[in-house]
Amino acid sequence: MCLKSVEGIVLVVGDNVDTDAIVPGRYLTLTDTRELGKHALEGLDPSIPGKLKERNLIVAGRNFGCGSSREHAVLALLGAGVKAVVAESFARIFYRNAINRGLLVVEAPGVSQKVSDGDRLVIDLESGVVVLASGETLPFKPIAREVLEIIEAGGLIERLRKELQYGRG
Repeated sequence: MCLKSVEGIVLVVGDNVDTDAIVPGRYLTLTDTRELGKHALEGLDPSIPGKLKERNLIVAGRNFGCGSSREHAVLALLGAGVKAVVAESFARIFYRNAINRGLLVVEAPGVSQKVSDGDRLVIDLESGVVVLASGETLPFKPIAREVLEIIEAGGLIERLRKELQYGRG
């Protein structure tokens, strides 16, 4: 595993951000990830897609990704250039879809109360902490090595392709 840390600028969203807010239903006919990315989080605020050009980490409260099981929500975030979502908690289906598609998702209790919009964060995957702009660290739920390998490969399908092509080892 080579993925040791992820850093970027934060966009803060609240609790219970559902998949309809992440990508409104009217865009579900789009198949190009970059096109979906132009509408990421538009359901929360139409100005957010423009902000994602500079902000590539999402920090959320509880239950991020609730609602339907659409993979489009994850694809829209990836298409917008989001490197990771750090949240208090995730809806389970969104969490699994994120891993399957190669989006890093990190559960860090207390993070939404300690981060402001525009802060710089570092997600230190080796140490298992989120380093806040203040220098304070918050531990996050451990992420299995196998999950990190899926993320690093760009998703489950890409990971399986590489295994089949090169053999596991």
